[in-house]
Amino acid sequence: MVDATESVEICLSSLGSYSEHDSDATDVEVRSKGKRTRSRRSDSENKPLIRQRSDSASSYCNEFEDQEFTGLVRRAEDAIAGGVLPERIWQGSSGSYFVKDLESLRIGVFKPKEEEPYGHLNPKWTKWVHKLCCPCCFGRSCLVPNQGYLSEAGASIVDEKLGLGVVPKTKVVKLASDSFHYHFSDRCKIRLRRFATDQWPDSLGKKICNDLPRKVGSFQTYVHGYKDAEVYLEEFKSNPLPPDMERQLQQQFEKLVVLDYIIRNTDRGNGNWLIKYEPAKVDDQIEGDERWSLVSAAEGSVKIAAIDNGLSFPFKHPDEWRTYPFYWAWLPMAKIPFSDGIAFLVLDKLKDEDFIQRLVDDLLKLFRKDKGFDRSTFDKQMAVMRGQILNLKNAIEQKKTPWELVNMPPGIIETVREGRTNKFIQKFRDRAPFFQWC
Repeated sequence: MVDATESVEICLSSLGSYSEHDSDATDVEVRSKGKRTRSRRSDSENKPLIRQRSDSASSYCNEFEDQEFTGLVRRAEDAIAGGVLPERIWQGSSGSYFVKDLESLRIGVFKPKEEEPYGHLNPKWTKWVHKLCCPCCFGRSCLVPNQGYLSEAGASIVDEKLGLGVVPKTKVVKLASDSFHYHFSDRCKIRLRRFATDQWPDSLGKKICNDLPRKVGSFQTYVHGYKDAEVYLEEFKSNPLPPDMERQLQQQFEKLVVLDYIIRNTDRGNGNWLIKYEPAKVDDQIEGDERWSLVSAAEGSVKIAAIDNGLSFPFKHPDEWRTYPFYWAWLPMAKIPFSDGIAFLVLDKLKDEDFIQRLVDDLLKLFRKDKGFDRSTFDKQMAVMRGQILNLKNAIEQKKTPWELVNMPPGIIETVREGRTNKFIQKFRDRAPFFQWC
């Protein structure tokens, strides 16, 4: 006969493995009447159905060359293991979470792939209603669905390669937490597993993983002291910045323009980029413009953080209903020509084909992590990006304004292989969206 422990072990084996969503389970072992049988489900699979449970110190699965970022993610994993769970962000149209450390301090923002606006586990019902009631206008036809987490990390790569410093460091990680949105069946299976480990801790408890499956998504470093740009933009209308700090803001704004234009961000409103303003200290007894002549920019600072980059890297320019414009193009700062500072920072890189190819290679390495990766679609995304880079290079060389930049004809640059060399062919969009203002 099979005792109670063995029967529960067989039952739990049938529930499947929950190490990760994208991991493959193989070699299923079933013990009955002292005999062991083994069946192989797939030649490409090599992980056991029931894995050995590990303690917190050895359960890390997010390792990066950047040790500082690795340490940040480990702090998040330790906090989750210690009961400090990520907190869902109620704004927005997807499932995203403030990740904390053991001191309950926010250290990151995690956006799971499954809970993106059009993901099958999105906890926000508004997109479900959108899909149900208006399927003809569902999604953005120029973007690859459920690839927002890669776009977030891709924007960080572009920012780092160009030396812009406006995107908080972002990478793809895997996390699990009870506060994430899981399917009802997943939670039921985990409850059964946890019940079994509580009942038989010395037998099943040592063999069964009773953790929820890890979710893959983007992890962005949390920035402190920032507010929505629209808050400060309104404030600066009534309380203008001193000249030195106004130049700082203009320089930061130009970096935002460079980033958004290259990645063709289709969701850049004034509510999803941030400003941190630390005013300079001045003597209140001095009146008029003279007071600012005694203040240096080093005594104050203004910085921009470009967050919410998930709706970027389209595989074609918008050409149906909406244009998805850059809303910063209507700001007064967008009417000022590009400065020598931004030209010195990025122009040589934008002219260097080897640099652009290295950037494409880094993005390819990132985008290949997705299960649904398609090389032909990725090549189209890079064709759009190359076209954007060419327009940006010309605009900076000709001292155009950001407003003039966004009004340049959008094009793509396709790469054609001829022998051992690449040939680039430039094409322009053949039709414009119906609505030009949204």
